[in-house]
Amino acid sequence: MKVLDSWQYQQKLITPDEAAKIVKSGDNIFYSEFALFPEALDAALAKRLDELDGIEVSSICVTRVPKVVEADPERKKVIFNDWHFGGTSRKLHDKGLCNYIPFTYHQGPRVVKKYIDYDVAFIAVSPMDPRGYFNFGLSNSITSGVINKSKKIILEVNRNIPHCLGGNQESIHISRVNYIVEGNHNPMPQLPPSKSTDTEVQIAEHIMKEIEDGACLQLGIGGLPNVIGGMIADSDLKDIGIHTEMLVDSFVDLYTAGRVTGAKKNIDKYKMTYTFALGTNKLYDFLHHNPTCASYPVSYTNDPKIIAINEKVVAVNNAIEVDLFSQVCSESAGTRHISGTGGQFDFIFGAFGSKGGKGIIGINSTYTDKNGNLKSRIVPTLTPGSIVTLPRSIVQYVATEFGIVQLKGKSTWKRAEALISIAHPDFRDNLIKEAEKMNIWVSSNKKDGE
Repeated sequence: MKVLDSWQYQQKLITPDEAAKIVKSGDNIFYSEFALFPEALDAALAKRLDELDGIEVSSICVTRVPKVVEADPERKKVIFNDWHFGGTSRKLHDKGLCNYIPFTYHQGPRVVKKYIDYDVAFIAVSPMDPRGYFNFGLSNSITSGVINKSKKIILEVNRNIPHCLGGNQESIHISRVNYIVEGNHNPMPQLPPSKSTDTEVQIAEHIMKEIEDGACLQLGIGGLPNVIGGMIADSDLKDIGIHTEMLVDSFVDLYTAGRVTGAKKNIDKYKMTYTFALGTNKLYDFLHHNPTCASYPVSYTNDPKIIAINEKVVAVNNAIEVDLFSQVCSESAGTRHISGTGGQFDFIFGAFGSKGGKGIIGINSTYTDKNGNLKSRIVPTLTPGSIVTLPRSIVQYVATEFGIVQLKGKSTWKRAEALISIAHPDFRDNLIKEAEKMNIWVSSNKKDGE
C-alpha cells in the first residue's frame, strides 16, 4: 500500500456514528445494491432518527430490511424507495413502507445523471487494494452513476465482499472518497438456487431447442434459469458466451462443465460479462479476483445496442401474465406490486437485434390461487391494474410447458392463435371464445360474411 494512500485512509477513517452525523434533515441518501448492504451505517443512521426529518433513502433490491425503516414504521421520518423489488421490498410495499421507482434498467445511471442529486452515498466495498482502490464487488449496476452525483461518499469496508474485476467502473480510488467506515464484516447473504418444478423442466426442454453452439446467454433468477443452466451443463453445446445482467450460481456450473468459453463473442471475448451477482458462496468464491469475469455498469451490460453486438443472444426471462394481445406483465399481480421492469425489456429488445438472437419469455401455463383454484397465466386481457412490462410490439418468443411460439411478424389473430396453442388445454376453449368477443380471432368454422 502506498504511503500516501495509507495516510489518506487513516485521515478519512471515522466511526459509523460519526458518519451518521453527516446526514441532515431533508437529505437524499443512497444505499449500495443487492447483496451489498451498508449495515453499520444503516444501524447508526437509525439511532439518529429522532434528530432528523424528511430523509429519503433509495437502493436497488435490498436483501434485508433497512434499520431506518424498522425504526420508523409510520414513515414519519424516512421515505424508502427501491428501484427493483425483491422479496424484502415487496413485503415492505404491502405494508406501505416502500415505493418503487419505475425505470428501464440500462437507463439507470443516465436517470441519476439527469434528474437526481444524492446528498450522501453509503456504499459497501471490499478492502482497499495496494493502489488505493476500493472495489464495488458484487454490485456495479448504477453505483458509479450514483457516486458521480453524490455530495458525500462514505464507504463501508467489508472484507467478505469478493474483489470483482472489470470491466469498467468497478472500483473507486480513495482520493474520491470523503469518509471510510470499518463495517461489521458480516458474510455475504446466501441466495440458494430455487428448486425446479416438473413444469419448469418441460418449459426448459422447449427453450433448449432454441440454443445453439456459440449462443450468448442471459438468464434471470428462479427455477427455470437454473434448469436451463443444468441442461446446458449436461449437453454437448460448445463455446457458450455469457453477457447477462445478473450472474448466478448456474453460470459457475456451466463454466466448470466446460460449456462456457466466450470464444464466439464479438465483444468482451472470453469474458463472462455482468452487472451484479447474487447467489451463494460458490458464486462469490468463483468471482473473487477471477479474470474470466468482467463487471460493468448496467448502462453497458443492458444497453440493447451493446447486447445486439454479440450474435445468437438468447435471453430468458419470466412473467406473471401474458394476454392474447401478447402483452407481457412481469411486475404486478393486478395492482399488487411484485417486481420491477429490471432488465427484461433491455434484453428482450437487445436479443431481437442480435444476429440469430432470441428473446424468450418462459412462463408456467397455470397457477393455483389462494383458494385452490387453477388459473391460466395466458389470459384474454391482463388483470385490471397490471403493469405492461413488454408491449406486444417487443415480444418475440413465449414458452410454456406446452410449447414455444414466435410472435414477431404475426397478426393479432395469429398471435392469439399461437398463444392459445401453448395455454393449458383446460382453458383453450374459453380463450378462443374471449378472443372472438374481442375481435382478434377468426374461428375456422365461420363463413365469410358471418
